[in-house]
Amino acid sequence: MMRGRWLRVLLPLALLAPAALTLTACSSNPKRPATRESAGGSSAPWRDDTGLSQSERYRHRQDSTPDIAGVDFSKIPEPVPEVLPLSRYGNKSPYNVDGQSYRVLPRAAGYDERGIASYYGTKFNGYKTSNFETYDMYKFSAASKVLPLPSFARVTNLENGKSVIVRVNDRGPFVPNRIIDLSLAAAVRIGIWPRGTGLVEVQGIDPAHPSAEPAPVTAVTPRTGKQPQLYVQVGAFADAGNAERLASRLRGLNLGAVRVISASVSGRTLQRVQIGPLPDVDTVDRTTARLDSLGLPHGSVAIQ
Repeated sequence: MMRGRWLRVLLPLALLAPAALTLTACSSNPKRPATRESAGGSSAPWRDDTGLSQSERYRHRQDSTPDIAGVDFSKIPEPVPEVLPLSRYGNKSPYNVDGQSYRVLPRAAGYDERGIASYYGTKFNGYKTSNFETYDMYKFSAASKVLPLPSFARVTNLENGKSVIVRVNDRGPFVPNRIIDLSLAAAVRIGIWPRGTGLVEVQGIDPAHPSAEPAPVTAVTPRTGKQPQLYVQVGAFADAGNAERLASRLRGLNLGAVRVISASVSGRTLQRVQIGPLPDVDTVDRTTARLDSLGLPHGSVAIQ
C-alpha cells in the first residue's frame, strides 16, 4: 500500500492568484505490478492542473510501477552536472510541511548524508515537480527536502556500491525516515527498485568545480566484506551520565539492543544513544513510531 504523504509548497503570491498552492506528492514504496505505460506516457489528452485538490489532480489514486520488461535502463544517459540558476519555484526557505520546518541549503556542494531512499513512479509521471519541471520517471531525477532546486547529487546504494547522478528537481519525501525520493530509472539503476527502499549515501555535486566532485562511496559494499547496519539514534549528549540514563530507559522498553558510542562532532565529543542493529527498514519505521507514541525523543536513522 502506498505510504506517501502530500507535499504542499506555497508559491510566491506575486506570481499566483491569492492562496494558490502548487502540490507535489512523493511515494515511499510503489506497488508492483501495475498498469502498463510506455516511456512516453499515456496518449490520452490531459493537463496537470495544479489548482486542483490532491484527490482530483492525479489520474491514478495510488502510486505504482509500470511494466518495465521492455525498457533498457542502461541506455538512459545520466544528467551532466552544470551550473544553473535557482528555480523560480520550490526554493522558499524555511518552508513548512505537516508542522515541520525545513531549510533549503544555499548550495549542494558539501552535502553528504546517509539514510533510506524511496522512489516514485506512475502516479506522478508527467506531472509538475516542486520547481515546475515535468516529472519523467524514465530520467535520472530525485526529490530532496533540503537540496536547492535544481541541483545535482550522486546517490550510492550502500549495499551493492552502485551509484547514479541525479538531477534534484522536487521536494520530498515527507515520509518518516527517508532522505531522498528517486525516479524509477534511478531506483532501477542502483538496485533499490525490487524492494522499494534502500540504504544510500547522497553526496551533493558542485558543477563549478568538477575536480572536486565526490568520489563514489566504497567504504560499505560487498567488496569490502562489510554490510551496512541500521540503527535508530535517539539522542546525542555531551554528558555521559545523561546518555546512560536514556540508554537505561530504552533497554527497559525492549525495543532492541541499545548502545552508547562516542563520536567527535565539530571538535566536541558526544555520546550517541542508538537502538540496533535493526534488521530492515520496516523495523526502523516501527521503532521510531513507538518512540513517538511514548513521548521520547524522535529517533533518526543512522547507517554504519
